[in-house]
Amino acid sequence: MLFPRSTGILLHPTSLPSRGGIGDLGPAAYEFIDFLASARQGLWQVLPLGPPANGNSPYSSTSAFAGNPLLISLERVAERGWLDPARVNGLPDANGPIDYDKVRACKLPLLAEAGRRFLDSASSGPRSRFDHFCAENGWWLEDFVLYDALRARHGHQSWKHWPDKLARRQPKALQLARTELAEEMVVGRAIQFFFWEQWRALRVYCAKKSVRVVGDIAIFVDYDSADVWANRELFRLRNDLEPDVVSGVPPDAFSATGQRWGNPLYDWEAMRAQDYKWWVRRLRWAAQSCDFMRLDHFRGFAQFWEIPAAADTAIIGRWVDGPRDEFFDKLRQELGGLPFFAEDLLHYSRRTCSA
Repeated sequence: MLFPRSTGILLHPTSLPSRGGIGDLGPAAYEFIDFLASARQGLWQVLPLGPPANGNSPYSSTSAFAGNPLLISLERVAERGWLDPARVNGLPDANGPIDYDKVRACKLPLLAEAGRRFLDSASSGPRSRFDHFCAENGWWLEDFVLYDALRARHGHQSWKHWPDKLARRQPKALQLARTELAEEMVVGRAIQFFFWEQWRALRVYCAKKSVRVVGDIAIFVDYDSADVWANRELFRLRNDLEPDVVSGVPPDAFSATGQRWGNPLYDWEAMRAQDYKWWVRRLRWAAQSCDFMRLDHFRGFAQFWEIPAAADTAIIGRWVDGPRDEFFDKLRQELGGLPFFAEDLLHYSRRTCSA
């Protein structure tokens, strides 16, 4: 499949001006879409939109499916009556470098407050949409809100540092945690509902302005994520739950030691045994969330650089075959073709491809 020639702009929502110290999905995002349309730009490319795990990078996320709460517009939340507008009007503007610690301390309590008010007082329409959202997305949402609540309870430490029964997801320990953290989990569901309602409303506006959204899918996920915690069998982990091997690229003309990214590598045999179900769900979800997708490090589906987890650099490693055509044949079978931009690092070029 070939895409028509188009032009556009890459801009992450965090870069937009807004209240609360960080760009979000509020009024400035709509003004940006108006600008794109007036400038006859047909594409808006964003970076990954997930909640950050380590270093506040969009490419390091605690979930491949959840939205970043910091991108939720408090102004939009207040317009719906779930937050006092005065609380929002008093927030500092986002017009300089982002201080993530201050932003989290400012926005997250307000979002939790809004979530509780929504759960207590939402009218039948929003409540029905919320119930539908939870039922339709329970396959990722329930693991994420439990993980997020447990992570907060344990000082935002990685799941490997939690009590062993929780780290290994023993059923009785998980059930007890769900009971003890029931309030935090339902508020977490409401916050995710806020994010996806706002993102989809913005996408509808993009469509009206003939602007298509290009999403970004990082090939690897963070070790400190609900994805790895809930699907340990799909990753190359040791019996002590630590990664056996990690991701990166070998030394080249730009780096004598290569790049050691540190993400746990997939167990592609385990993925194959499950008919690539996790990846099919991931890319189906992505296809519902944007018009096109950029697949980061597309090279890794053919061959990836495997680094021993104990190594400090990427010098010691080896090339290992990825799932190759079988993987994309499965995607085509399940999804009927998937439009994406593939990053071709082998030839240092950009190519437009489709599964």
